[in-house]
Amino acid sequence: MLVHGCFGSSGQFRALAQVLAFQGQQSACLTYDDRAALDDSAAALRRAATLLAGQAGNPPVTVIGHSQGALIARWALTDALDPTPLLPATQAVDWRLVTISVSFSGIAAASTCGKSWLYSLTLGLLPLSCNIFTGAKWKDITFSSDFITQPGQLLAGVNYLKIDTAEKGSCRREADGRCLESDDIFSLAEQRNTQVETGVTVDRVQVQAGHVEIMGDKLQAPTKLITVLQDKGVLRPLVASRRAEFDRMLARVYGQEGDGLRK
Repeated sequence: MLVHGCFGSSGQFRALAQVLAFQGQQSACLTYDDRAALDDSAAALRRAATLLAGQAGNPPVTVIGHSQGALIARWALTDALDPTPLLPATQAVDWRLVTISVSFSGIAAASTCGKSWLYSLTLGLLPLSCNIFTGAKWKDITFSSDFITQPGQLLAGVNYLKIDTAEKGSCRREADGRCLESDDIFSLAEQRNTQVETGVTVDRVQVQAGHVEIMGDKLQAPTKLITVLQDKGVLRPLVASRRAEFDRMLARVYGQEGDGLRK
């Protein structure tokens, strides 16, 4: 299952879904209101994931989330949302979680919204303005929110791949050698959280890539992400004889050829 980030939509994952399909792996995308409380979105994701697993005959299920979608994805698979097992013991499913470029320490730009002592001093205007700008989720994305301070533990049987992006200096859009739009959204400090990274089932990888670059867009394929997913066994290895066909597929759905993807 693929979970988009803030200001995104499930349509942004159509290309990545085609990459998975090329390797014979089915995908489904969760559509949610990115201004809603994250707890509600996480509950919806959990219901969808367990329903999908049950209807598909209990295959391996991987939940991949980017940015805000990654925060939702992890919460959905923890005891913080619901301590009960994802499925009955008779329905054994290999669960895997992949989070990409997510502010597990809270969004620095929203830090003021997390200072509850300011609420009364501003006569309630601060929380009101935070809600206007970000919606009900504003309480979930600050350094003091439960999502950050009490992230919970992953449920039994969930293996976790955490992909952090070193985004400093990255550029989303250039012209005449100048960066017109930065791709530096979250610092590594914002992405780190020892409570989230603790556990034998956690595998952390750091990638030098911009926030949007890592997922790909209409101008570039997510070659760095694909390589990591292949290395970690999330994406099936590319058969050498299909490399040319794979590159043509990337060119079609992303607008450029793949660059040196490994088997």
